[in-house]
Amino acid sequence: MQHPRCDQSPTWALLQAQYQASGAAFDVRQAFATDATRFERWSFEAPELFVDLSKNRIDAPTLALLLQLARDCGLASQRASLFKGDPINLTEGRAVLHTALRAPAGSAPFSDEVQASLARMLAFAESVRADDGITDVVHIGIGGSDLGPAMVVQALQAFTDAGRRRLHFVSNVDGHDLAPVLQGLNANRTLFVIASKTFTTQETLANAEAAKAWFLAQGGTDVGRHFVATSSNTAAAQAFGIHTSFGFWDWVGGRYSLWSVIGLPIAIAIGADAFRELLAGAHDMDEHFAQAPLERNVPVLLGLLDVWYRNFHGFTSRSVAPYHQGLRRLPAYLQQLEMESNGKGVDREGQVLPYGTSPVVWGEAGTNGQHAYFQMLHQGTDVIPVEFIAVKTPHHGPHVQGALAERLQDQHRKLLANCLAQSQALMQGKTVEEALNEKAPTASASLGRLTVARHRSFPGNRPSTTILLAQLTPRSLGALIALYEHRVFVSGALWGINSFDQWGVELGKALCSSLLPRLSSGDVQGLDGSTAGLLKRVLG
Repeated sequence: MQHPRCDQSPTWALLQAQYQASGAAFDVRQAFATDATRFERWSFEAPELFVDLSKNRIDAPTLALLLQLARDCGLASQRASLFKGDPINLTEGRAVLHTALRAPAGSAPFSDEVQASLARMLAFAESVRADDGITDVVHIGIGGSDLGPAMVVQALQAFTDAGRRRLHFVSNVDGHDLAPVLQGLNANRTLFVIASKTFTTQETLANAEAAKAWFLAQGGTDVGRHFVATSSNTAAAQAFGIHTSFGFWDWVGGRYSLWSVIGLPIAIAIGADAFRELLAGAHDMDEHFAQAPLERNVPVLLGLLDVWYRNFHGFTSRSVAPYHQGLRRLPAYLQQLEMESNGKGVDREGQVLPYGTSPVVWGEAGTNGQHAYFQMLHQGTDVIPVEFIAVKTPHHGPHVQGALAERLQDQHRKLLANCLAQSQALMQGKTVEEALNEKAPTASASLGRLTVARHRSFPGNRPSTTILLAQLTPRSLGALIALYEHRVFVSGALWGINSFDQWGVELGKALCSSLLPRLSSGDVQGLDGSTAGLLKRVLG
């Protein structure tokens, strides 16, 4: 291999020894007790972000070894190949240039084409924003063509002209997704955006055809005006009746595409200037990732921490807890970004890996999660690192003023207090002795005080990272998303995998195409027993 896999480096064995010697028994509480400067030494600045790593099970000797592992694996060289546009997506022979989508003119490959495409898309978005005849925009896509735009529009709701225009997102082929969106819409005041790079995505085309049928049935008279496509297959879009299409390149992966013309609904929602701010924030993070020393490079540090936890501590999942309602879809977005990128079982040469790769990424917004799964985080049998994301100053939009603004500011303080308290509680825990000294609620007579205290104790020493934004703006959101993109690249580079293909989704698609006719014919010949039985049950 051009770059050695992490386990092929001599540093790998040193990390295993480090884990056995001190990593396995590392106690964050003790680390704070013996180092009054731990917070300062383990907190880092990046564009638009402050990241606190001090509550993680890591110390200076471990970090030094992880940084050496990164050097052994040629991380800097792999990073340079990413930015240069080398075909690092080996199985498809493609470059991976989402960074070029947010780079200033002349500073990255394809800059002329990128800027021309961006200008055309943003001009169209502004024309839609100026058209009072369009009250609703329905974006139809799936996967990366849906998760990114939907997440960003939701996160930046305070920056939209929501009073003038509503944005809707449809992704599931289940009609229960599309039908409620169409209910109450006026066909001649609705714009449909069909997002499919190839214009062949089964779920997207099914929803697009259904939307077109509804449009015509409701008296719609101009498909060419009310349907546009973000697709490179202009011929297929034209055959559908679409006259306006915005194409992009094969080096734009779906889960990295919100920066491209796939971001059209974002631009319609927040406007061209704010969209450029989104790109600028991501570019700022690109520059940090490309230039900052490894030991102060936040995406690098997060990626190294992921390797330390996944491959040495054996932690198999990570929870993302954004304490901002606007970011409630961020965990779903990160699920695709990370698990589709790094959920691989072979290295770049096709050799089966002897270690774990992507953790399971999951989560929920803010205090909602506290009242759901945080019980397991605090007292469950698995240790699950948590990522807290907080916003220092809220921005509820210009319509929130006076007494309501004061009330919501007070609620934001409560939100921040909850965020800080949860990370503190995960780290500190509560001993049985501490629980015994508390005034406990009345328990069953059959339970003694010690038994109740054990139920009320917390093991603590559960790791967490806190990411703090000053405000949630287009620029800071762009930086946050790019941070996660580069973090995924770092861990994938050390694991020696191709983080940019997704063959795992193809088999199910192929089998679906072969099964679909059987739902009409009822033919079960050649199927396995379970699938045949289920097909009969569905048709019975």
